[in-house]
Amino acid sequence: MSVVQNTRLGIYLMIATAMVFAVQDGLSRHLAGTYNVWMVVMLRYWFFALFVIAMAARSPGGLRAAVRTQHPVLQVSRGLLLALEICVMVTGFVALGLVESHAIFASYPLLVAALSGPVLGEKVGWRRWTAIGIGFVGVMVILEPGMKVFSPAAAIPLLAAFMFAVYGLLTRFVSRKDASLVSFFWTGTVGAVVMTAIGIWHWEPMIPSDWAWMGMLCCTAALSHYLLIRAYEVAEASAIQPFAYLQLVFASAIGITIFGEVLETNVAIGAGIVVCAGLFTLWRQRVKAKSAG
Repeated sequence: MSVVQNTRLGIYLMIATAMVFAVQDGLSRHLAGTYNVWMVVMLRYWFFALFVIAMAARSPGGLRAAVRTQHPVLQVSRGLLLALEICVMVTGFVALGLVESHAIFASYPLLVAALSGPVLGEKVGWRRWTAIGIGFVGVMVILEPGMKVFSPAAAIPLLAAFMFAVYGLLTRFVSRKDASLVSFFWTGTVGAVVMTAIGIWHWEPMIPSDWAWMGMLCCTAALSHYLLIRAYEVAEASAIQPFAYLQLVFASAIGITIFGEVLETNVAIGAGIVVCAGLFTLWRQRVKAKSAG
């Protein structure tokens, strides 16, 4: 059954997705500030894997169709990479805070554009290369090299952005032959296996009130991915992807109001440059796609 395209609904769903992802990041920062990151991410993945398996079981073809992939090695690599990227990013939330971590992480669409040539063989024109360069000027504004002692913690969200960009490129590559549900299934199940293999050795007792927070984290993880899937079902990705940047706004608001973080002037300016450059690359990608079609 085909889904009726509705760009306005897709935009609303993407905004809701960004909001839930931001809440999820706030919960992750709270829990990882007290407990081991490996354990927190492992518990989150257990619930996520159950959610993915339940979705796959209810889909046409069931679990057998969800498991069937043309790229088993790449699917496993994707799942492993995303699980480790989440661990790195949550570590960044604790070490650097939500505001600065997300300001730096916002550079990942620029990394996707820069790597799409060598990885996917896509042509990146001079306009997008210029936007990529300007975007990384924005990252330098955030980091302020030469103005103050460089914080090693700032490298954490930058590493997470690189990992997520590679994950995104691998996702685009496998989507040429694998359905989105297949990729979703492998993402959840491989991540759960990997995180269990690591996280079970870092188990810590959790107080009852924090189990409640953990339950909320698991629910937001499932809800955010469900909303994201629905958003891509009802609207073109190129039309709604720019609204994903609102996660930076929502996460920063949570960091400032709940965790007492401060929005430094250089971070605000640098993040603005990065976001504008990212939006331009997304627009150019949409223009190129339309001209090719």
